Amino acid sequence: MTSEFRRLGKRGAYGLGKLRSPGVAEPHKPAQFRPRFTRRRPHRWATSTWLLGLVAGAVVIAAATAMAWWFVPFVAGVGAGLVNRLGGWPWRFAVPAVAVMGAVGWGLPLWLGALRGEPYGAAARVIAALTGLPGYAAVSIVLTLLIAVVQAVTGYWLGRALTPRLADDLFR
Repeated sequence: MTSEFRRLGKRGAYGLGKLRSPGVAEPHKPAQFRPRFTRRRPHRWATSTWLLGLVAGAVVIAAATAMAWWFVPFVAGVGAGLVNRLGGWPWRFAVPAVAVMGAVGWGLPLWLGALRGEPYGAAARVIAALTGLPGYAAVSIVLTLLIAVVQAVTGYWLGRALTPRLADDLFR
């Protein structure tokens, strides 16, 4: 009895954590965290294929913008989202690339028109003044490019949502 009394309250005295019940497995030690700076598996398509697709999308958007088809960044974003699920690029790389595609696609006709002497700057200042924004041309042009970016990214999101998920795609 006195030996039991001396063990009372001491760490590990009774070994209660070491008791094993039948049918209860021993808990496994958690795996040590190892940061990785590379992908587990390579992309399914080459980077040059993606760049060529993004350049083609920007050219299509620019050509459609010249014809006053303002909705084409959304359509190009849907196409990029559908194709991206097959190609295997993670969304954290694809979304900025699609945003740049939309901005370049709408910005290229504006820039080429300004080089030809079209009065985009004056029209942008008037639009900015009418909408209550500061009367600078850059504000309206940036707002216009932002609308193209929002359309392209929203289309990309819809394209990704419409394609079925692969089992290995769930954890990327």
